[in-house]
Amino acid sequence: MNPTELKKPIHVMKFGGTSVASPALIQNAANRIVERQNSGFHVVCVVSAMGDTTDRLLSLAREISNDPPDRELDVLLSAGEVQSMALLSMALHEKGIAARSFTGSQGGILTDAQHSEAKILRIDPDRIVSALAKDEVVVLAGFQGQDEQDEITTLGRGGSDTSAVAMAAALGAELCEILTDVSGVFTADPRIVDGARQITALGYDEMLEMANLGARVLHGRSVEMARRFQVPLVVASATQSTPGTRIS
Repeated sequence: MNPTELKKPIHVMKFGGTSVASPALIQNAANRIVERQNSGFHVVCVVSAMGDTTDRLLSLAREISNDPPDRELDVLLSAGEVQSMALLSMALHEKGIAARSFTGSQGGILTDAQHSEAKILRIDPDRIVSALAKDEVVVLAGFQGQDEQDEITTLGRGGSDTSAVAMAAALGAELCEILTDVSGVFTADPRIVDGARQITALGYDEMLEMANLGARVLHGRSVEMARRFQVPLVVASATQSTPGTRIS
């Protein structure tokens, strides 16, 4: 089935690690998703690993090996997002919402074979479209995919943002929303600089320049992909209903 045959527009909602760092925050994410679906949209939710899970898994690997094999490290790190996707799907089921979780490979994300810094080559979203056609919420593990040898790969820093934008492009989504612990893009980090001002709207090139200069709210690779495929982005708070910053 082609995504264009679906009856409702698609919204991709990406929840970062700080936005799913506890059971309470996972419940909050589920509430946001239910609200969006009830507003008349198909929802694909992309999740990062909970809180500092990735760092903890890396630390565990270093305790076992000074030089862990790249393949095994990717297998280990991919488990963080798998945990998040399963828990969020459970939370949605508890709220009476049909939801189906997918790993990156199950979601059709094909990458090159560069472990820990893989690049997405293409996406076959058939299983995701089939789930949406049944009016299920799709919960996708970010940061991961598989190569042509069916090996698990991870996408490196900002990988979940990249997963979300790439899936939004593959599905022709109306919107890709990056939900995080800040309410949008600011002129400076509001946690450090008093008087930092939130920006209402930005062009892709402006956001890319900010990302390349060190703004951590979005990774440059995801912005480049959004610009290439003309995916409308919104950066907004995961816990507050605020307009956020639109990037288009």
